[in-house]
Amino acid sequence: MNVLDLIYSFRARLLLVLAVLLVTTLGVQYYFNRRAEQRAARVIAEQEQALAGGVALALKSLSAGAYMKDMAQQRERPLLDEQQGRVMNILVVNDSGRIDDSLDPAYLPRTLADNSTQYFNAADVLRRIPLVDAGQSTEDIKHLLPSSSALQKPVAGEPRAVPIRLETDKGFNYIVVVLGSADPARGQSSWQTLRPLFPTLLTWLLATFVAALLVWRFTQPIKDIASAARRVAAGDFDLQVPAASRRDEMGALAATFNDMTVRLSKTRELETRLNMVERSAVVGRLASAIAHEIRNPLNYINLTLDHLQTSLAPEDRQKRETFSRLASGVKSEVARINTRISEFLNYSRPAKLDLQPIDVRSSVEDALRMVEVQADESGVKLSVEQASEVPPVLADAESLRSIFTNLIINGLQAIDSSSGGGKLTVAISKDDERVAISFTDTGAGVAPENIPQLFEPYFSTKETGTGLGLAIVKKAVDDHGGTIEVRSEQGVGTTFTVKLPATADEGQK
Repeated sequence: MNVLDLIYSFRARLLLVLAVLLVTTLGVQYYFNRRAEQRAARVIAEQEQALAGGVALALKSLSAGAYMKDMAQQRERPLLDEQQGRVMNILVVNDSGRIDDSLDPAYLPRTLADNSTQYFNAADVLRRIPLVDAGQSTEDIKHLLPSSSALQKPVAGEPRAVPIRLETDKGFNYIVVVLGSADPARGQSSWQTLRPLFPTLLTWLLATFVAALLVWRFTQPIKDIASAARRVAAGDFDLQVPAASRRDEMGALAATFNDMTVRLSKTRELETRLNMVERSAVVGRLASAIAHEIRNPLNYINLTLDHLQTSLAPEDRQKRETFSRLASGVKSEVARINTRISEFLNYSRPAKLDLQPIDVRSSVEDALRMVEVQADESGVKLSVEQASEVPPVLADAESLRSIFTNLIINGLQAIDSSSGGGKLTVAISKDDERVAISFTDTGAGVAPENIPQLFEPYFSTKETGTGLGLAIVKKAVDDHGGTIEVRSEQGVGTTFTVKLPATADEGQK
């Protein structure tokens, strides 16, 4: 398989599409993972900022002698609002566990009615909250918070307290940052929770759509070929599948199917020709048998009739006329039988043509003279039309006269059978390198379903016809290298058009 075949291969394109979908999926997932990492980094940075700000605020409260809540209210940006409760509180605890300051006003020192001050104890506020070892020893503060345990590796999201030890001129103090539980979905809408799933869903929907499109495009030619196969099985060998223009495997299959139909059409044509040859051979053997078995007795009958007419005619004049009329009738019937035998022989034997330049109009007029009496009796008007000069045709004189006579007689019989009168016109014209002779009658016409069978042997629409007249005409025209066409409309008439090769100008002498 060369490079072009590989490019146009359906399998290669399918693999390429799948590879593109895979890369697209990975790319989309990578992009959204990076976005998630960036969001997580921003949250961590904000939490770190809040933690550092809280420690700074606690240190400032120690040096300024003011409460953290008052200083926090003076800030342009609230310290903890954007963190949604992650930093829960910031405490300043002395070395005895007393809470001297708190970001949460609930744990600030209170002045009682007797002007004494009530302080909260860190052990009560930080009960069961684990302490995180932030690089400093937590042993001192653990004594102050006996219910808390120290964490070396805290788990993300769990509540905890981060103690920072400070030594001042008043003794030790601890800044304790209290962190609440961190829920990853806390503060997020349902859309924010489901958003990471949508890239995968959209990618798979796209993959499904592309796969369905490919399956449709792949199976449509198969459906067309299946439909075409049914039509070919019904005998329509002229059908061609349009998918043959494709350059993939389906195109190759369609091209092979079209080639098969062409071969089947040629095979059927050969079978038809073989059948015609076989039928012609049967007709030839039949004609030979008829000629051998019938013509000898016919010749004897014909000679006997001649002898009877010349030697044994009655003396009485009236009887002699009757005898002569009857003998002539018998001779006519013998001649008719002999004509039918000749038709069989002419159709079955190979043509032996003596080709010479023949003037078409003269041959047509000779044929018309043979039927003038019959036309007059039937009330049929005969005419010849020729618009311009036409060259002679290269033909055998007797065969050409037979063609014209058969077509003229066929037209007369059609008119007789329809209305008992009418018109038969022969038109002669030049058609490129051919001479066209059209025989138009005003007869009953031919049914459309019978037209394709008119030139087949033994097919006839007449009760007394042999079905060989037009078949003989078709064979004679083919032997001359010409063509014959027929047009007919029922109730209007029929036109047979014979086209024969014209001779060169030098032949007109």
